[in-house]
Formats: sequence, structure tokens, C-alpha cells
Amino acid sequence: MGSLETEAPPPSSNLQDRPTIDENEQSPIEQVRLTVPTSDDPSLPVWTFRMWFLGLFSCALLSFFNQFFSYRREPLIITQITVQVASLPIGRLMASVLPSTKFRILGFGSRHFSLNPGPFNMKEHVLISIFANAGSAFGNGPAYAVSIFDIIKAFYRRHISFMSAWILIITTQVLGYSWAGLLRKYVVEPAHMWWPSTLVQISLFRTLHEKEKEEDGKKPSLSRVKFFVIALVCSFCWQLFPGYLFQTLQSISWVCWAFPKSVTAHQIGSGLHGLGVGALTLDWTTVASFLFSPLISPFFAIVNIFIGFVLIIYIVNPIAYWWFNAYNAKTFPIYSADLFTAQGQDYNISLIVNDKFELDIAQYEKLGRIHLSTFFALAYGFGFATIASTLSHVALFYGREIYDRYRASSKGKEDIHTRLMKNYKDIPSWWFHLLLIVTLTVSLVLCIFLKEEVQMPWWGLLFAAALAFMFTLPISIITATTNQTPGLNIITEYIMGAILPGKPIANVCFKTYGYMSMSQAVSFLNDFKLGHYMKIPPRSMFLVQFIGTILAGTINLSVACWLLNSVDNICQKNLLPPNSPWTCPNSRVFFDASVIWGLVGPRRIFGSVGNYSALNWFFLGGLLGPIAVWLLHKAFPTQSWISLINLPVLLGATAFMPPATTLNYTSWILVGTIFNFFVFRYRKKWWQRYNYVLSAALDAGVAFMAVLLYFSLGMENRNLHWWGSNPNIDPEHCELASCPTMRGISVKDCPAF
Repeated sequence: MGSLETEAPPPSSNLQDRPTIDENEQSPIEQVRLTVPTSDDPSLPVWTFRMWFLGLFSCALLSFFNQFFSYRREPLIITQITVQVASLPIGRLMASVLPSTKFRILGFGSRHFSLNPGPFNMKEHVLISIFANAGSAFGNGPAYAVSIFDIIKAFYRRHISFMSAWILIITTQVLGYSWAGLLRKYVVEPAHMWWPSTLVQISLFRTLHEKEKEEDGKKPSLSRVKFFVIALVCSFCWQLFPGYLFQTLQSISWVCWAFPKSVTAHQIGSGLHGLGVGALTLDWTTVASFLFSPLISPFFAIVNIFIGFVLIIYIVNPIAYWWFNAYNAKTFPIYSADLFTAQGQDYNISLIVNDKFELDIAQYEKLGRIHLSTFFALAYGFGFATIASTLSHVALFYGREIYDRYRASSKGKEDIHTRLMKNYKDIPSWWFHLLLIVTLTVSLVLCIFLKEEVQMPWWGLLFAAALAFMFTLPISIITATTNQTPGLNIITEYIMGAILPGKPIANVCFKTYGYMSMSQAVSFLNDFKLGHYMKIPPRSMFLVQFIGTILAGTINLSVACWLLNSVDNICQKNLLPPNSPWTCPNSRVFFDASVIWGLVGPRRIFGSVGNYSALNWFFLGGLLGPIAVWLLHKAFPTQSWISLINLPVLLGATAFMPPATTLNYTSWILVGTIFNFFVFRYRKKWWQRYNYVLSAALDAGVAFMAVLLYFSLGMENRNLHWWGSNPNIDPEHCELASCPTMRGISVKDCPAF
């Protein structure tokens, strides 16, 4: 597995350094011209031992960590940026210590291999990051389909075999790759399809590989590698305090401490179960969970999230709860992702599931309708509005640009990057045809012969795949030109819930095949555009993505099996100690969705016989909102601020809530503002050199300490017993935040009104 010399053609003198570029070959996108290198050295080895070792190791490590953290109260997602930063010094170290002796391997003819074919290069670095990206499911953490396995085992308490779960996970992850590969000529090769998010990664690659020098030409006193190690050690050591010794540091909600007997004060002050007014955190997992590291989010994105968050959480939600008592809001907690009865008690879902794993209608009618907290209901409403507003916003504000660029991409000449990529062997179309046939065949076997475990009929699979295929090209074009990616999750849930109600697992399987196949296809194309810009051989890109996805999915499922069988009462919030981290917030919301859309069905929730039919008007409101903004922009063209109103971003600001908490948002906004506004503005050199490095170090340090604490103390149930860390006490000390305030409603451990 050394350097494969035949992966690239022999070096060509006219491609060294900076080639002569015809003006017509320049990229038509200014940001691309300023960021992406226009030179290439095809002789650089990419299939090196270093790439395979670091790539496979980082993919395995990230898939383990992300699956491990997905079950915790603060599910930190470690992304490829951590590997992007950490792998550079390790790669250079390997280049300095590995032997450079060349050798032959039996069966490979006259090809020569070497463990160390030369200096660690940027192409190896890119492929290692692509491996890591597969390990984090393109930034989503674990593979999406693992949540199906989680809810079957932990929530419904039913059986699904390891093989069925593995087939489900792998096929939903790679099905979209098959048609995405065939669409590369439409959304990767054309210069006008520029994929803005890839430029951030390219900038970081170039920054990391540049020699570190100050303006006067001297090397800085503290290199990036030293800074990374120092920050990682500090993060690792500090995590011992919020992670074990002093868990109250996870959420410092002083309002609750000041008014220990007031339900309203706890609702206002709790950062984990309320509005989080005044709440602070000294725990990096709280800051970076759900929304990812704030250090890598541009400030304009933080501002958009902040405005939408304030409008929804501090204006709409309090008015709906205290002023209008919308949907009997005071009968339920002010912030919760749980499902309730009309009397405010937790809804026992197991009572309405029959032996066939379907809805028991008689029992459902006996227990009564399912109720949501008002915020959870509004969250679905804003989700409907976000989907609709994205369509009209993109059509009105970007429609002409998308149309012009698509026409230009189909008629325009190839740019310098496409010309340079012709030096490498392309991927034969039959690879993708074969992948499509094999994946669909295996998926059909799952749906036909193992239907008892997944419930989905064979026609549901074909329908979901067709839906994902139809949306892949238009959504890829939208993403490639605007950096906005509409999702199909709610649409697919709604469709299957209407067609086949009463079957919860069939619904989530349909959603996963329909939504994730499209999402994986778009992410696949995004990575291919990164490889296109960085001049990575296409076959290497595909194999790394494919192998990384298979490896990551397998490790995700293995870790899930291990934790679900070893942690007592995992995901069962009511049975866990108050300070237990194993609450599975993402899986809880996924389970609720399976009940709402699959088991009970949208007709009994959002339809004519449900409590929340009025929320369907959010679709219309979301569709018309951007039209009003566009008309204002046309009526007052000199008011430039009007065009900055991005309703999909504002309405979708709280898309991660639930399960994300208000403290996740407020701390993320605060830290992001400090680093990406103040530090960026007043200490730009420091920001440029260390910002991303610090983000990677904080993630890595927290991850290693969390795993160490679990293996050394958590598995033995060794706990501290004092005010700041006690398994029998809520570490936030806001016990009343989840209590109702409606008169006559009685809930355990809550005062009566």
C-alpha cells in the first residue's frame, strides 16, 4: 500500500508551477480566481502509505467519536477540520521517519512502491480529509440510518438484526453516489457551478501548507503545531471539570439559583430546559454541539442565526406560551421534545403499538390524541415555512443567476481547472451503473425478505429512490450557486405518513432512503468539486469516499450495538439519573418523528382530525414571505438592507431545536461573535494563524477526555456526591423548568397551581 506510481501520468513541463493561462480559461467566478490555485503537478503521489494509514485511521476515529457522542446530552460532532489540522504535522513526521526504499509487490508487475515517496503533499492531505469527512458523514456526525436502529432497540424495544441494520445503513449512505457520479458533468465540471463552501476548505489547506512567516520574514515564536498541542492539552485537562468534577459548569443558570421555588423563574433561566436568560457555560461540548464549532462559522451567518433565534425564542415563543396559551401551552413544559397526553403526562407510546408493530387504533382512541409542547409544535410550523420560503427565495433572488449559470455551464468553454483535470483518468460510467444496480438490488432484498424488520414495501423503496433522484440535480445546482441546500426530510415524512400511516419504521426508512440519498449525493458532488479544484485524480476521490463511507457506517453500527447493550437504560430519560449524559437527544426527536409521521400519521396530528392542522398555513406563509421581501426590494431599490433579509435563514435559525437547547445557541453566538468579529477585526493575524487550529484542538481534547472518563469511571458508575456533581441531582439546579403552569394539572415532582 505504498505509493502507486501509475495513479498519475508522468510530469509535464507545461504544467509545472503556474501554467500559461488563456484569458478564456479563467474561472468566471471572482471568488474562485482569488482562492483556487491554477497550477498542478500530476507527478505528486496520492496513493501513499501515509494517505491510507492516516485516512483510514482518521475515518475510524471520527466515526467512533461521533457515534459515541451522539447518545450524550451534548452530542459534539467532530468534523474533518480537526483532522485537516492534526494530520499535517503527523504526515510530515511520517515523511521524515519512514524509509524511502523502493520495493516490488508480487502480482503488481514492474511497479515500484515506497512507504515514503517524498515530502508530504497537499493532495495526500486532501484525500485524508475526504476520508475524515466520510467518518463524520459529511459533517452530520454518525450515519443517519443508525437512528432507525436506535429507536427500534432503545425506544420501541423491538428486534432488528445486525445484518439488516448494516444493509440499511450502507445502502442509504451510498445509493445517492450512483446517480451523483453520472451528474458530475452537469454540476462539477462546469466553471459556473462553483460550490462556495469548498473555497473555505481550500483556503485552509493553502494556509496550512504555506510556510509560517511574519511580515518581516521571521518565523513566528509559536508555530501552529505547538499551538495545537498546547490547546489540545488544555482542552483535555479542563474537560475533567465540566465532564466529571464540577458538572454544574455545563450550564450555569444563576436565575434558577436565585429563585429556587419559582417555576416561572426556572422556565426563564434554565439553559437546558427553558429560555436560558442569563445562563452561561464553561463546557466546550455545550458550545459546539448541534451547531458545530462557532470558530469556523462566518460572522454574517452568526448574525442571521442570532436574529432568527431571538425572534422565535424570545418573542414568538413567550407570546404563544404566556399571552395566548396557544394549544394549551401551559399544560406542558415551555421547552420539550416529548409527547404528552391532554393532562400533561408523558404519553406511553408502547401502549398504542400492537404486536404487528403498527398503530393500535382502539388503544389510541382510548388514551386520546398526542399533544406537543407549544414550542415543539411551532418548530414544525417554522420547518414547513422554511421549506416553502427556500423555494420562493431561491427562485426570486437567485433564479436568474442559476438559469444564466446553468446555460453558461452547458454552452461555455472549459476553464483551467477542467482542462488540468483531463490529465487524469476519468471514472467509467459503468462503475456508477453497477453501484446503482447492486445497491438497489440489496435494498430490495432487505425490503422483500426482511420486511418484518423494516416494514417498508418494495414499492416504497423505488418511490423514495425516484424522489431522491429527481431532486438531486436541481438541489445540487442550487447548492453549487447559492450555498443553500433545501432538505427533503419533512416532505418525505409527510408523503409516506399520508400513504402508509400506522407503520413507524416504514416511515423513517422511506425518509432515510428519500432524504439521505439526495443529501449524500449532494455532499458527494461537493467533495468532488473540492477534488476538482485541488486536482485530485477522480478515481482516487471516488474510492476514498466509497471505502470511507463503508468503514464509517460499519463502525457507527458497532459502537451503537456496544453502547445500547452496555449502558443501562440508555435513552430512557425518566429511568436515568438526573446527571446522566446518556439521554440521546437526537434519537429522541427521531423517535418522536416516527410516532408523529409514521405510527399515528400526519392526518391525526396535522390533518382534519388532529390538534395542529392550522400549522399547515405555515407552508403558505413561507412561500409568500420572500415574495413580499422581493417586491419591497423592487419598490425601494436604493434600500440595500432589504435584499439582505434572508427568510429561509431567519425561519430556519432554530432548525436544530429541539433537541438543541437555548444555551447551545446563546453560547455558540457569544463565542462565535468574540472570535469571528472582535478577534478577526482587531487581531486578524492571530485569527488567520490560529483560529481554525484552536477549533480543532478544542474538539479533539474534549473528545479524548470524554472517552477516557467513560472507560475509567463511567463503566464502573463511580460518581461524586456534592452540589456541583451528584447523580441524584440535576446539575443545572433548574428542576422546575419542565413543570407545567396550568391550574389543575398535576405532574410528578412539580408544584400544583
